[in-house]
Amino acid sequence: MSEARFKKIISHAKEYGFVFPSSEIYDGLSAVYDYGQNGVELKNNIKNYWWASMVQIHENIVGVDAAIFMHPTVWKASGHVDAFSDPMIDNRDSKKRYRADVLIEDYLAKIEGKIEKEVAKGHKRFGADFNEEQFRSTHPNVLRNKEKIDAVNQRMKNALDENNLADLKKLIEDLEIACPVSGSKSWTEVRQFNLMFETEMGSLAEEASAVYLRPETAQGIFVNFLNVQKTSRLKIPFGIAQIGKAFRNEIVARQFLFRMKEFEQMEMQYFVKPGTEMEWYDYWKEQRMNWHKQMGFSEKKYRLHDHLKLAHYANAACDIDFEFPIGFKELEGIHSRTNFDLASHEKFSGKKLQYFDSEENKSYVPYVVETSIGLDRTFLAVISESYCEEKLEDGSTRTVLKIPPFLTPVKAAVFPLVKKDGLPEKAKEIMDKLKFDFNCSYEEKDTIGKRYRRQDAIGTPFCITVDHQTLEDNTVTIRERDSMKQERIPTEKIAGILEEKVSLKKVLTC
Repeated sequence: MSEARFKKIISHAKEYGFVFPSSEIYDGLSAVYDYGQNGVELKNNIKNYWWASMVQIHENIVGVDAAIFMHPTVWKASGHVDAFSDPMIDNRDSKKRYRADVLIEDYLAKIEGKIEKEVAKGHKRFGADFNEEQFRSTHPNVLRNKEKIDAVNQRMKNALDENNLADLKKLIEDLEIACPVSGSKSWTEVRQFNLMFETEMGSLAEEASAVYLRPETAQGIFVNFLNVQKTSRLKIPFGIAQIGKAFRNEIVARQFLFRMKEFEQMEMQYFVKPGTEMEWYDYWKEQRMNWHKQMGFSEKKYRLHDHLKLAHYANAACDIDFEFPIGFKELEGIHSRTNFDLASHEKFSGKKLQYFDSEENKSYVPYVVETSIGLDRTFLAVISESYCEEKLEDGSTRTVLKIPPFLTPVKAAVFPLVKKDGLPEKAKEIMDKLKFDFNCSYEEKDTIGKRYRRQDAIGTPFCITVDHQTLEDNTVTIRERDSMKQERIPTEKIAGILEEKVSLKKVLTC
């Protein structure tokens, strides 16, 4: 865990217009953030990447945009009214509140860290001859810690499955888990805490009815299942995708964008024939992992993590975890939701939500495989992994965001070398030709070196400098972000180079 690095990333995100605390002039609002001018561009590019890879290139997946407010019975049918809660515990001395299961998971993460240290020692000791698989299966310290992890996981799973809050507290006490703030082990009882925000809808208070801010986007897809299927004439298997806001009154909203009260999800529900769901579950696990890896970050940053405790609607579930500066945390979930949602909405609404299979000449309630990814968490993963501090040959340091070029907020910056001699006019002429196809910026203040550093800090992959030679032979200097290499090229080649290097199409066709 690198708290110092994480703080630097948060500070950088604010300083360079990516993320601001919401309502900051009023001292902010806990766990709510605004995206700045560069943040909104990066966020939109991540959305576009997901939408293109999920909807645009799949002929059997379409999109919707359902309302945030839904009939309150939707949340009764989905199980959220009765079951959407987390186990909450307070420390009596620090007065801090925690999720009981997260306290235990953090404890287990420390034990996993001990295992990884043993493995690292083995690598160092034996070098190229090191057999990691054999080491993990035979080393006594690794086996002892693995056995402890399995025992704690099993006990936590049993307590969560049985809603045995007393045993959950007893587990925390038996493990001697202390409050991270006070170091105290004086805990309250564990209580369940419903995460939904409730409000009222109606013109008069006495006529108002309770409604909820949606805690997930999936239900908007399920209640529109028949509308979409009939109007699009899609045949099973097919998917419905959606990007939208969701709201959760989190017990512990912390760790910057990782856990927020207002966040955005990118979800796809894939409707399949009953009995084929596990085949499609495995398929989408692979597809989604490939999507993440296409961003070009190290494969070691990702891992699949099977759920210990399945949600009430699932018969299989796993997470794609990413190694943030705060450790491995959930980035995306893939779930086999069975037919729970459609069957439950059938029951509560009295409407038939079935698919007629013309090949088998019968109707049935489809099973569903879900992929659900946090947009804000993906944003955090991208800037966390892209943030670099590099020592240069002259002894200076540059801070650069090595964001994948197809995701960067700005694709190219255009500079006149000086603010005279017709160079600004020529630079703006080039800018005007590029801006309809690429998000570009124009800058003429300060030295070229300072302008390069500002663009490095927001991740701009290319800087184009117009100088006096440009007026003579219509060539410019193009500088590449990561290598800082500069090359002289004709102006008519600029667009082609950008198209090749920053195009989303190239990523989607890999």
